[in-house]
Amino acid sequence: MLEHINRLWFAWINAPAGLRPAAVLPATALAEWVIYLVPCSLTWLWLSGGTRNRQAAMRACAATLLGLLVSQLIGSLWFHPRPFMDGIGHDYLVHVPDSSFPSDHVTILTAVGLALWMSTGTAARRWGTALLVMAPLVGWARIFLGVHYPFDILGAIGVGTFAALAADTMGARLLCAWITTKVEQLYRRMMAIPIARGWLRA
Repeated sequence: MLEHINRLWFAWINAPAGLRPAAVLPATALAEWVIYLVPCSLTWLWLSGGTRNRQAAMRACAATLLGLLVSQLIGSLWFHPRPFMDGIGHDYLVHVPDSSFPSDHVTILTAVGLALWMSTGTAARRWGTALLVMAPLVGWARIFLGVHYPFDILGAIGVGTFAALAADTMGARLLCAWITTKVEQLYRRMMAIPIARGWLRA
Protein backbone atom coordinates (compact mmCIF):
# COMPACT_ATOMS: atom_id res chain seq x y z
CA MET A 1 0.00 0.00 0.00
CA LEU A 2 2.68 2.49 1.03
CA GLU A 3 4.87 1.53 -1.91
CA HIS A 4 1.93 2.06 -4.23
CA ILE A 5 1.43 5.58 -2.82
CA ASN A 6 5.16 6.21 -3.09
CA ARG A 7 5.18 5.32 -6.77
CA LEU A 8 1.97 7.20 -7.46
CA TRP A 9 3.36 10.41 -5.97
CA PHE A 10 6.58 9.85 -7.88
CA ALA A 11 4.64 9.59 -11.15
CA TRP A 12 2.96 12.94 -10.41
CA ILE A 13 6.25 14.75 -9.73
CA ASN A 14 8.75 13.06 -12.06
CA ALA A 15 9.63 14.96 -15.24
CA PRO A 16 8.06 13.86 -18.52
CA ALA A 17 10.14 12.21 -21.22
CA GLY A 18 12.06 14.15 -23.85
CA LEU A 19 12.85 17.34 -21.96
CA ARG A 20 15.71 19.42 -23.33
CA PRO A 21 18.76 20.06 -21.10
CA ALA A 22 17.79 23.71 -20.66
CA ALA A 23 14.40 22.64 -19.32
CA VAL A 24 15.91 20.54 -16.54
CA LEU A 25 18.73 22.97 -15.68
CA PRO A 26 16.86 24.74 -12.82
CA ALA A 27 16.00 21.39 -11.22
CA THR A 28 19.57 20.18 -11.73
CA ALA A 29 20.87 23.32 -10.00
CA LEU A 30 18.60 22.62 -7.04
CA ALA A 31 19.43 18.92 -6.94
CA GLU A 32 23.21 19.19 -7.19
CA TRP A 33 24.42 22.70 -6.34
CA VAL A 34 22.35 23.87 -3.37
CA ILE A 35 24.11 21.37 -1.10
CA TYR A 36 27.25 23.53 -1.37
CA LEU A 37 25.46 26.18 0.71
CA VAL A 38 26.11 23.93 3.70
CA PRO A 39 29.95 24.19 3.76
CA CYS A 40 29.67 27.84 2.72
CA SER A 41 27.35 28.66 5.62
CA LEU A 42 29.43 26.79 8.20
CA THR A 43 32.68 28.32 6.96
CA TRP A 44 31.14 31.81 7.02
CA LEU A 45 29.87 31.32 10.56
CA TRP A 46 33.26 30.13 11.75
CA LEU A 47 35.25 32.88 10.07
CA SER A 48 32.84 35.58 11.22
CA GLY A 49 33.91 34.79 14.76
CA GLY A 50 31.94 34.79 17.99
CA THR A 51 31.22 31.97 20.38
CA ARG A 52 27.57 31.57 19.39
CA ASN A 53 28.32 31.35 15.68
CA ARG A 54 31.12 28.86 16.08
CA GLN A 55 29.28 26.63 18.52
CA ALA A 56 26.24 26.68 16.21
CA ALA A 57 28.46 25.62 13.31
CA MET A 58 29.94 22.83 15.43
CA ARG A 59 26.49 21.55 16.45
CA ALA A 60 25.46 21.64 12.79
CA CYS A 61 28.51 19.53 11.92
CA ALA A 62 27.57 17.07 14.67
CA ALA A 63 24.00 16.91 13.38
CA THR A 64 25.30 16.27 9.85
CA LEU A 65 27.54 13.42 10.96
CA LEU A 66 24.78 11.83 13.02
CA GLY A 67 22.25 12.24 10.21
CA LEU A 68 24.56 10.64 7.67
CA LEU A 69 25.40 7.83 10.08
CA VAL A 70 21.70 7.04 10.59
CA SER A 71 21.09 7.36 6.84
CA GLN A 72 23.87 4.91 6.01
CA LEU A 73 22.68 2.52 8.71
CA ILE A 74 19.17 2.52 7.27
CA GLY A 75 20.51 1.98 3.76
CA SER A 76 22.65 -0.95 4.87
CA LEU A 77 19.83 -2.63 6.78
CA TRP A 78 17.07 -1.98 4.26
CA PHE A 79 18.00 -1.52 0.62
CA HIS A 80 15.44 0.40 -1.42
CA PRO A 81 16.18 0.77 -5.14
CA ARG A 82 16.05 4.11 -6.89
CA PRO A 83 13.34 4.72 -9.50
CA PHE A 84 15.68 4.19 -12.45
CA MET A 85 16.76 0.87 -10.92
CA ASP A 86 13.10 -0.16 -10.87
CA GLY A 87 12.71 0.95 -14.50
CA ILE A 88 10.21 3.59 -13.41
CA GLY A 89 9.85 7.15 -14.63
CA HIS A 90 12.41 9.27 -16.46
CA ASP A 91 15.96 9.80 -15.22
CA TYR A 92 17.73 13.08 -15.95
CA LEU A 93 20.53 12.87 -13.38
CA VAL A 94 23.47 10.48 -13.36
CA HIS A 95 23.60 8.67 -10.02
CA VAL A 96 25.20 5.54 -8.60
CA PRO A 97 22.73 2.66 -8.09
CA ASP A 98 22.77 2.70 -4.29
CA SER A 99 19.89 2.69 -1.81
CA SER A 100 17.52 5.60 -2.27
CA PHE A 101 16.10 5.82 1.26
CA PRO A 102 16.63 8.31 2.78
CA SER A 103 18.05 11.13 0.63
CA ASP A 104 21.48 12.20 1.88
CA HIS A 105 21.11 15.68 0.36
CA VAL A 106 17.86 16.41 2.16
CA THR A 107 19.11 14.79 5.36
CA ILE A 108 22.10 17.14 5.43
CA LEU A 109 20.12 20.26 4.53
CA THR A 110 17.49 19.50 7.17
CA ALA A 111 20.00 18.59 9.89
CA VAL A 112 22.19 21.64 9.34
CA GLY A 113 19.29 23.99 8.72
CA LEU A 114 17.41 22.97 11.85
CA ALA A 115 20.55 22.91 14.00
CA LEU A 116 21.39 26.47 12.94
CA TRP A 117 17.79 27.65 13.23
CA MET A 118 17.62 26.43 16.84
CA SER A 119 20.76 28.37 17.81
CA THR A 120 20.75 31.77 19.50
CA GLY A 121 22.89 33.63 16.96
CA THR A 122 21.06 35.83 14.47
CA ALA A 123 23.35 34.98 11.56
CA ALA A 124 23.12 31.25 12.27
CA ARG A 125 19.33 31.42 12.42
CA ARG A 126 19.20 33.21 9.07
CA TRP A 127 21.38 30.57 7.45
CA GLY A 128 19.26 27.88 9.08
CA THR A 129 16.05 29.38 7.73
CA ALA A 130 17.49 29.54 4.23
CA LEU A 131 18.61 25.91 4.32
CA LEU A 132 15.28 24.71 5.71
CA VAL A 133 13.49 26.49 2.87
CA MET A 134 15.80 24.88 0.33
CA ALA A 135 15.55 21.32 1.71
CA PRO A 136 12.08 20.47 0.31
CA LEU A 137 12.91 22.22 -2.96
CA VAL A 138 15.99 20.04 -3.34
CA GLY A 139 13.85 17.03 -2.50
CA TRP A 140 11.33 17.97 -5.18
CA ALA A 141 14.12 18.43 -7.73
CA ARG A 142 15.60 15.01 -7.04
CA ILE A 143 12.20 13.38 -7.51
CA PHE A 144 11.61 15.44 -10.66
CA LEU A 145 14.94 14.27 -12.08
CA GLY A 146 14.19 10.63 -11.29
CA VAL A 147 16.73 9.67 -8.60
CA HIS A 148 14.44 9.61 -5.53
CA TYR A 149 10.95 8.63 -4.48
CA PRO A 150 8.82 11.01 -2.37
CA PHE A 151 9.15 8.79 0.71
CA ASP A 152 12.94 9.11 0.41
CA ILE A 153 12.52 12.84 0.94
CA LEU A 154 10.04 12.52 3.80
CA GLY A 155 12.32 9.98 5.47
CA ALA A 156 15.31 12.30 5.06
CA ILE A 157 13.42 15.17 6.69
CA GLY A 158 12.67 12.86 9.61
CA VAL A 159 16.27 11.69 9.93
CA GLY A 160 17.63 15.23 9.65
CA THR A 161 15.18 16.47 12.28
CA PHE A 162 16.16 13.68 14.65
CA ALA A 163 19.86 14.45 14.16
CA ALA A 164 19.40 18.17 14.78
CA LEU A 165 17.36 17.57 17.93
CA ALA A 166 19.96 15.08 19.19
CA ALA A 167 22.71 17.65 18.60
CA ASP A 168 20.71 20.18 20.63
CA THR A 169 20.51 18.11 23.83
CA MET A 170 22.37 19.33 26.89
CA GLY A 171 25.09 16.69 26.63
CA ALA A 172 25.63 17.34 22.92
CA ARG A 173 25.77 21.10 23.50
CA LEU A 174 28.43 20.70 26.22
CA LEU A 175 30.46 18.36 24.05
CA CYS A 176 30.25 20.65 21.01
CA ALA A 177 31.23 23.64 23.17
CA TRP A 178 34.31 21.74 24.38
CA ILE A 179 35.23 20.67 20.84
CA THR A 180 34.74 24.25 19.61
CA THR A 181 37.24 25.49 22.20
CA LYS A 182 39.83 22.93 21.11
CA VAL A 183 39.31 23.63 17.41
CA GLU A 184 39.54 27.38 18.06
CA GLN A 185 42.93 26.87 19.74
CA LEU A 186 44.18 24.90 16.74
CA TYR A 187 42.70 27.44 14.33
CA ARG A 188 44.43 30.34 16.10
CA ARG A 189 47.79 28.57 15.99
CA MET A 190 47.49 27.62 12.33
CA MET A 191 46.15 31.02 11.25
CA ALA A 192 48.26 33.12 13.59
CA ILE A 193 49.74 35.30 10.85
CA PRO A 194 46.46 36.13 9.00
CA ILE A 195 44.80 36.79 12.38
CA ALA A 196 47.65 39.06 13.51
CA ARG A 197 47.38 41.03 10.26
CA GLY A 198 43.64 41.43 10.68
CA TRP A 199 42.72 39.28 7.69
CA LEU A 200 40.82 36.79 9.84
CA ARG A 201 38.96 37.05 13.12
CA ALA A 202 40.39 35.29 16.15
